[in-house]
Amino acid sequence: MTAASKTRESETPEGGDENIRRIGQVMTRMRLMTGRRVIGRLAIQNVAPGMELSHLDVLEAVRRAEQFGEVTVGTVAEKLRIDPSRASRIIAEMVGRGVLRRKASQADARRIVVVLTALGQRLLQEIHAQKLTVVQSITAGWPREDVEAFARLFDRFVSGFEEAFQAREKDSDG
Repeated sequence: MTAASKTRESETPEGGDENIRRIGQVMTRMRLMTGRRVIGRLAIQNVAPGMELSHLDVLEAVRRAEQFGEVTVGTVAEKLRIDPSRASRIIAEMVGRGVLRRKASQADARRIVVVLTALGQRLLQEIHAQKLTVVQSITAGWPREDVEAFARLFDRFVSGFEEAFQAREKDSDG
């Protein structure tokens, strides 16, 4: 069998590669699951029943942004692509719950920054553990080689998406 005939076998009648079409269909199913925030909802339900998904989003945004410096309400709003007033309200709720706290910036005392409290860090750790438990249960019956291959390929796939998105943003900014 030649390379050309192998290619033709994997193509659909519409002319596209069947595997690429299948990936697209699976991505749609994944988007629906992600849109419903199934794993996040389960994690919150098990770890912090009074929290909302928006609280989890803010905790994650603060955690990620802290790696690059001080985090302000504006930073959180930008990371989550929400209005700064909405970010401010959510952060105020979370300060009230004791998972975040405000403090003066070390770089500019006139500026207020947001940091995770010990409780906030613990909640994030527990929620991440819950998420990993869900992923582990889904892959429990898979051979180790499949899990390793999937982890590597899924990372490569998502990284490709991130690169494509960043390139498009750069093109639209320029």
